Amino acid sequence: MNNEILIIVLAVATLALVIGAALWMRARVAQSKGDPKRSAFTQRHGEAPRPNRPGTEH
Repeated sequence: MNNEILIIVLAVATLALVIGAALWMRARVAQSKGDPKRSAFTQRHGEAPRPNRPGTEH
């Protein structure tokens, strides 16, 4: 019984650490960019998308 609880606790702790690390890295990227909403690609290439080529309309 103790091993089952240990495995569950380790799995939850690992998941929490991974989510925490991802959020921390996301915050660092947003801080370094100075704008957490838009990516650098969108800032440089923010114009409207080009129209579809003929025959590719869905």
